[in-house]
Amino acid sequence: MTVPFAVETEDVALPGDLTIPADATGVVAFAHGSGSSRHSPRNVAVARTLQDQRLGTLLFDLLSPDEERADAATAALRFDIELLAGRLVDAVHRLTEDDRTHELPIGLFGASTGAAAALVAAARRQEYVRAVVSRGGRPDLAGDALGEVSCPVLLLVGERDEHVRRLNEQAARNLRARYEIEVVPAATHLFEEPGALEHVAGRAGVWFERHLARS
Repeated sequence: MTVPFAVETEDVALPGDLTIPADATGVVAFAHGSGSSRHSPRNVAVARTLQDQRLGTLLFDLLSPDEERADAATAALRFDIELLAGRLVDAVHRLTEDDRTHELPIGLFGASTGAAAALVAAARRQEYVRAVVSRGGRPDLAGDALGEVSCPVLLLVGERDEHVRRLNEQAARNLRARYEIEVVPAATHLFEEPGALEHVAGRAGVWFERHLARS
């Protein structure tokens, strides 16, 4: 069952959707990509696969409605990694306090600029975040935080998303934690090709099952 889950920050309360299977072995917080929201069809599809694999999911908006309107005009906030990472840190904090999730190991799933926010949050909350998955992400935007991430990281990129693939390869050299880069055959940035998103969801599920279970 999915229930409302507000992420309280210093400035705003961000709406979210929390789904926790009865036998959950972990919970994954999603950081959506540029110009998106918790209703991202791609993230929702991945979340459903994780739920089928006994993983809880939290999808929430990284920006308030006013901020979304401003970002639609300027595209500035979607690249404000400090802001986005701070809100993901707040989400992690809420998960550690909520009665439904406080005993569950936490993973982070980030797409596009949300992947950078996930890596920064993982570096700042090493005691809680046990694994990170990036889908078509921009880990290069995490900057110096890459060297501070301690949990395993999976970077999923499309074979035909050549620019982002190069950025992932360059950023991975700065990771000190265990990582894997997987190139999804024939996929572009949004993984819209037949079977591409299903591949991403399956690999993410395996990654989280493996590393959250160990914790």
